[in-house]
Amino acid sequence: MLDESELTQLVAAAQAGDQASLEHLLLKLRPLVMRRCAKFLPHHADAEEAAQDALLSVSRHLHEYGGRGSFLGWVTVIASNAARSTYRSMRRRAEDSHAVLPEDVDPRTTSVIAGTRIDLMEALTVLERQHPALAESFVLRDLGDLTYLQIAETLDTPLGTVKDRIHQARRFMRDRLTDSV
Repeated sequence: MLDESELTQLVAAAQAGDQASLEHLLLKLRPLVMRRCAKFLPHHADAEEAAQDALLSVSRHLHEYGGRGSFLGWVTVIASNAARSTYRSMRRRAEDSHAVLPEDVDPRTTSVIAGTRIDLMEALTVLERQHPALAESFVLRDLGDLTYLQIAETLDTPLGTVKDRIHQARRFMRDRLTDSV
């Protein structure tokens, strides 16, 4: 478990330019970031790639974190975005290579690119395209494991609005995933 006061100190020191604190912070965040990425990308190597991208992004953009919302919420947003970006990149590469699924695999739920839950990722892509505010809240709650309050703080949105968005997003995703089975 990450100690909130230790994280606060590491973030402040890293933002002040202390390289050792930055390295220690990234080391502390790595397991959390891996878990977040693995929610999107169950194949370990793909989750690892996304986690590396996320940690690099945290390192590069740490100076932009201003304390609005929780730090772990900010990291979760970065990890979620990195995982989704990795998925989209893998999908483009697979489409460009004209990959063919093996016959004994359900193409709705298994990907030749990584064992990714295609049905979930495709439904999430549609949700993001049609209802971006719903997608962001859904990702942070159901895939990022943030509390409703952490999401409200991270998105600077009233708690009731966050709960409603998550409810609507879950209904949307349930309908999409039920239809694909």
